[in-house]
Amino acid sequence: MSELKLDRLKPEVSERIKPFLEEVLSGYRDNIHSIHIVGSSITDDFNPKTSDVNSIFVLKKMDLKFLEVIAPRGKKYGKKKVAAPLIMTPEYIKSSTDVFPIEFLSFKLIHETVFGEDILKDIEIHISDLRHQCERELKAKLIWLRQGYISSLGDTKTLTEGFISSIAGYMPLFRGIILLFGKQPPVLQHDVIKVLSEVTGVDCNVFEKVLWEKKEKKKLSIEELNTIFEDYYAATEKLGRIVDEIKI
Repeated sequence: MSELKLDRLKPEVSERIKPFLEEVLSGYRDNIHSIHIVGSSITDDFNPKTSDVNSIFVLKKMDLKFLEVIAPRGKKYGKKKVAAPLIMTPEYIKSSTDVFPIEFLSFKLIHETVFGEDILKDIEIHISDLRHQCERELKAKLIWLRQGYISSLGDTKTLTEGFISSIAGYMPLFRGIILLFGKQPPVLQHDVIKVLSEVTGVDCNVFEKVLWEKKEKKKLSIEELNTIFEDYYAATEKLGRIVDEIKI
């Protein structure tokens, strides 16, 4: 019988997630294929004060009753920054990598299996699928940047929070772009930005600035935020043109 394997997690992550996992397993074990911790909580980018612990529960077969097991625990563990888990099945994973290659690439690169079989390590990502999603994501982010800037109405707090909240979503996309260039994507965020700049030739310093702001939480003037917006938009647009030109 599979047991929890938490020894490879950071102590603060293990302490936070263990009660949640034990509660779920005590009432619903037989249909759980595996459990995986994903995201920054298993990297050196983890910040105990701000980072959530994210997980994936893979069920042997989909059972909506499982949601009834998870839902009542959401409020209790949400306060402890344990995010609601993603719920999948092996069949769903197999049939979805062509639709969500960026997301599944991140799961493959950044995960720790704490219960059951490691189903994520052998995920196959097809480059053509990845290029198409990278193209879509970059175009969508340009729209988001334009609309977000307009809807902020020049409010510095809104602009700052928008940039900070967006940077985490850029990282899986950046790793996908790096893989398109035939390079192994790094795990750590600063390394991702560095390698992205190297392989594409795009000045990505603005993304470093936003990561720095996320960590330091310093108040920025509207002039500084306008410059960040312009650089953010320009870098995203250049990355979009480069990805568009990649021939698979």
